Amino acid sequence: MWDHLAPIHRGTSLYKVDDFLEGALTLDPVEIEEVGDVKGKTLLHLQCHFGLDTMSWARLGAEATGVDFSEESIDLANTLNEQVDDQATFLQSNVYDLPEKIDEQYDIVFTSGGVLCWLPDLDEWANIISRFVKPGGFFYIREFHPVAYIFNDAEESDNLRVHYPYFHKDEPLEFEQSGTYADPAVRFPIAMKTYEWTHSVSDIINSVINSGLRIEFFNEFPFTTYKALPFMKEQEENNRWVLPDFAESVPLMFSLKASKSL
Repeated sequence: MWDHLAPIHRGTSLYKVDDFLEGALTLDPVEIEEVGDVKGKTLLHLQCHFGLDTMSWARLGAEATGVDFSEESIDLANTLNEQVDDQATFLQSNVYDLPEKIDEQYDIVFTSGGVLCWLPDLDEWANIISRFVKPGGFFYIREFHPVAYIFNDAEESDNLRVHYPYFHKDEPLEFEQSGTYADPAVRFPIAMKTYEWTHSVSDIINSVINSGLRIEFFNEFPFTTYKALPFMKEQEENNRWVLPDFAESVPLMFSLKASKSL
């Protein structure tokens, strides 16, 4: 599915590729503020899709490496990277296989925006992250909140109704994917089966703690970056999507930073 989505996403307004090629950054303002100055730092971006955020970090001065398991995504990332003078490096790999492919450690390990639901084992994920963080470095994630994933997101849904499990199970949820979040008008000729796993807030936090990293902050936000539920409203002035009837009641995104001791 992700091989199929990469060229589709290249042309959607959500990803703003042309804006990026003209000099814009694709990083969320929350990420830029909370990660801080990256000039001269090494940065490993896990599950980078086709690399716009990776290259944005490079544009801000990081020595950035992006990793994704999709061959088409990495091919597109390399193509775009050539257009911006090879500012970043890209590697095709499953997150769980990455320790077999690179030995380096990094000042920053970064990931964001819809990555955890594709991972069956967060404990192994966090241990791999800890393996790649240099002593004195840190891990940062900006991700969609687990609570936001429990609600019915069908097109006909018009209010908050719990539909999906919150707590993790070993067996994944199975879906028939016939379109993409990046453009509701896109429909695949043949639906593709996908598998996702739910992870609670405690799963996420405890996996990071158990990996040996020290959590510096965990922040929650009442907005998100795309129309995750059909009745969300866009705040056009700041590119945020909110729940109009529950604007201050439901967490939709979170961020976490965790450091490794010297």
